[in-house]
Amino acid sequence: MVTASLRSLSVLVLLSVVLASPRAVAATEDRLAGLGWVWPTTPVEVTRPFIAPAHAYGPGHRGVDLRADAVRSPADGRVAFVGRVAGRDIVTIDHGGGLVTTLESVVSDVEVGDLLARAAPVGRVSAAGHTVSGTVHFGVRLHGEYVNPLRLLGGVPRAVLLPCC
Repeated sequence: MVTASLRSLSVLVLLSVVLASPRAVAATEDRLAGLGWVWPTTPVEVTRPFIAPAHAYGPGHRGVDLRADAVRSPADGRVAFVGRVAGRDIVTIDHGGGLVTTLESVVSDVEVGDLLARAAPVGRVSAAGHTVSGTVHFGVRLHGEYVNPLRLLGGVPRAVLLPCC
């Protein structure tokens, strides 16, 4: 029984190494950066960056906060949700391919099912939410996992390892 558990653990460790290989990560980064997304606000001013949690339930900041009045769709998509959650005005856009954007706090006239073109107006920033006044929280999930939205906007440079000696 212990041997079977160790075998299962070894397989999980091997899969995590293979799935997170530098080639796989680079391919995902290239695919995301090549989608042609636009900033949901103009001008662009990041007031709080993405902070990845150490684990799925750990503390972090799963998106970026942007100073804004008006908000637009970062890519083509279909409105998946419009409404209030915990006192916050939320708009969620499904972009296909497992990519979903959440914009908070945004008051909007769009309706669930509406098709939005890239850069189409979504709404205006409302006062309620976890962000400071005059900012919008821009979160992106890829297959249910939060990713840094800057990956889709070409804002996160790829790490380069330099020789140590």
